[in-house]
Amino acid sequence: MTRNEKSEIIAKLESEFKQAQAIIICDYRGLSVKKLEALRNAAREQNVKVQVIKNTLANIALKNSDKDGMDLKDTNIYLWSEDQLAVTKVVVKFEEANSELFKIKTAHIDGEVASVEKVKALSKMPSRDELIAMLLQVWNAPIQNFTIGLNALKEKKEQSA
Repeated sequence: MTRNEKSEIIAKLESEFKQAQAIIICDYRGLSVKKLEALRNAAREQNVKVQVIKNTLANIALKNSDKDGMDLKDTNIYLWSEDQLAVTKVVVKFEEANSELFKIKTAHIDGEVASVEKVKALSKMPSRDELIAMLLQVWNAPIQNFTIGLNALKEKKEQSA
């Protein structure tokens, strides 16, 4: 790889890392190509980017985007997204299915280095769409109960008549 190619890769990664709200670094040693494709497909559905990057290039891009402080050693796969919950859900779900070969190493969330426990805790939170659905159910409940009450009253009056 030439120096120009490396600088192009770093510039591209730097711009994407600056926009990312969450970057998660995982160890993927021993995963088959089929399982890696499954991870990429699951990530693509959630608009999460997945890439295996040389540690030196990733380290430079992370430092240039003010997201340094993570330990980059051995084989790493990088997952990042503008949606923190989406990337954490994809990673934790995949780790649970492939726990012997896929491990979360570290993450950068909310402008700071995050622990594996924080990543797992974030993955359990409801997404934006789930929260909106819950809110709509709460708003809809009084109207629904009122119509059920009116129907019960109507049926009672019909039976007594």
